[in-house]
Amino acid sequence: MKFFSVAFALLFALPALGEIPQPVRDDDYSPINMAEAKLGQLLFWDPVLSGNRNISCATCHHPRFATGDGVALALGEGGIGLGPDRKPDPSNMPEQRIPRNAPALFNLGAREFTTLFHDGRIEVDATRPSGLRTPLDEDMMTGFASVLSAQTMFPVLSGDEMAGHYSENDVSKAVRRGIITGPGGAWDIIAKRVSDIPAYDENFGSVYPEIAAGREIAFTDISNAIAAFVAFEWRSDDSRFDQHLRGEEPLNGDALDGMMLFYGDGGCSTCHSGPFQTDHDFHAMGVPQIGPGKAARFEAGASDEGRRRVTGRAEDAYAFRTPSLRNVTATGPYGHDGAYASLVAFLASHVAPARALEDYDRAQVDLIDLAGAADWIALDDPIEVAAISQAVTTQPVSLSDVDLAKILAFLQNLTDGVAVAGRLGIPQSVPSGLSIDR
Repeated sequence: MKFFSVAFALLFALPALGEIPQPVRDDDYSPINMAEAKLGQLLFWDPVLSGNRNISCATCHHPRFATGDGVALALGEGGIGLGPDRKPDPSNMPEQRIPRNAPALFNLGAREFTTLFHDGRIEVDATRPSGLRTPLDEDMMTGFASVLSAQTMFPVLSGDEMAGHYSENDVSKAVRRGIITGPGGAWDIIAKRVSDIPAYDENFGSVYPEIAAGREIAFTDISNAIAAFVAFEWRSDDSRFDQHLRGEEPLNGDALDGMMLFYGDGGCSTCHSGPFQTDHDFHAMGVPQIGPGKAARFEAGASDEGRRRVTGRAEDAYAFRTPSLRNVTATGPYGHDGAYASLVAFLASHVAPARALEDYDRAQVDLIDLAGAADWIALDDPIEVAAISQAVTTQPVSLSDVDLAKILAFLQNLTDGVAVAGRLGIPQSVPSGLSIDR
């Protein structure tokens, strides 16, 4: 223990070093009801929640790809296969790519994760009656137990993700008519599908006493169970870095040097702060825009202004939420649109964001082939590229290739093998009897 005491005293005495977080504790997380989590496991893997009963949450958030899907921009509805092997279904072609990269799901049960999605369009807000702020009406928020639960309401309503194309199923038809809540609404249709399956009906009754007493299963019950599963399955706090913080096994060599750069002259912890390496804030990093962009179908162009689409503030243009770096070496591609195939390339772009945008190598992106996809509209538009570049808020940093290699060595020590694999794992089957993405 004397070695650890001396090592930590020296480490925390370094004047150039930023604030190194305290070890993660159990009370940093919300408590888990294991019966609810096990129910959520089945729902997470069950395609019954999608309009055409062909896509589950796991399709884009799979443990094989560290809770992502391993591609820059996924194909949701109209795709067949999994991860990089996913292809358009000739009998039901996708209308477009999903416009943003599938984010990882690690530690979303931690109390500090109060803002979700790349643009933060859903977040805890104590001034609202529901305690949440979302693009949806306040009366639609009743019953969601947490912000993690509430985020599930968006993918099932998205035609490109899970709902399906216009008029091809009962869910997509309801979404098309703008009927989301209430009898006959999209969420009601999904909840009835689930409650009509005897195994689910029994399971929900055993988890929620009010359902056992006669209340019908609601979509919020489904989302609450999925949230409990995600929070348990992908809690990630036992990496080599965590062991270092707990004084169990110190980092050394390049990993230790990289940590000192990360929290020191590298400036990484300016944004990637706290126990999960995120300030949960929004920053314009000059990430190249590929794919269809985040815009309504009637809007021209293919831009994605990120946080500005939520707040309407000009200063938020092209700013995106700082991602947590837990298990980051396994969660590529990188950027809100997966524009960088490798973490090395992404780190290099952070050194000089504006120059990296100008020198961006399109060949690094391995997009799933989709005929007619206009993937480079934004990058082919000098005005759009200039706007992205001018919005950059971070300053260039002087780091050598050796420095970057050491930072990468540190980031490799943020991997928690148990969390990456998942705790409950893939169920043998789901109550609907539908096929599971393995």
